[in-house]
Amino acid sequence: MATAVHIPVSEYLRNVYRPDCDYVDGEIEQRNLGEQTHGLVQKMIAAIFTANRKAWGMRSITEQRVQVTPSRYRIPDVCVVLSSDPITPILTSAPILCVEVLSPEDRVQRIVLRAQEFQQMGVPNIWIIDPETREAWTMNAAGGAVPMMEDAFTIPNTPVRVTIAEIFEEIDNAPKA
Repeated sequence: MATAVHIPVSEYLRNVYRPDCDYVDGEIEQRNLGEQTHGLVQKMIAAIFTANRKAWGMRSITEQRVQVTPSRYRIPDVCVVLSSDPITPILTSAPILCVEVLSPEDRVQRIVLRAQEFQQMGVPNIWIIDPETREAWTMNAAGGAVPMMEDAFTIPNTPVRVTIAEIFEEIDNAPKA
């Protein structure tokens, strides 16, 4: 059995990992990497927010380090901040939205635990998407994943509305293998 090597947060922050890794209580945690559908879903969500950045007053960031606690850094697939928020190397204030896109090796329960950390940090909106099954969830106030019943994600009290059809448009229009 392998023994975990603990490193100080300062070492994590000054190193570059390819791909970037989460930092959890002194340990480096590999993130599951997606296949093409994962990357396309991630890209489309970021692109939708980018296309609407002025109207919505928000900007999207992919694979951004987010300090959820002093000893934990997570990297959501996409996070969204207000346009008025300063640009910083690491997010230490809660984004308005974090999006997790499941990779083939991911399990919903593991992603829900990550989402709960974002929620405890104060992230008010969390979306979880499975590109293979096209299932989607949002997090409720109690920290549970609630299956999405509508055809679009929204952020309350904003004009944000992102349909499942928009997210999967590029995949649906691609030639079939």
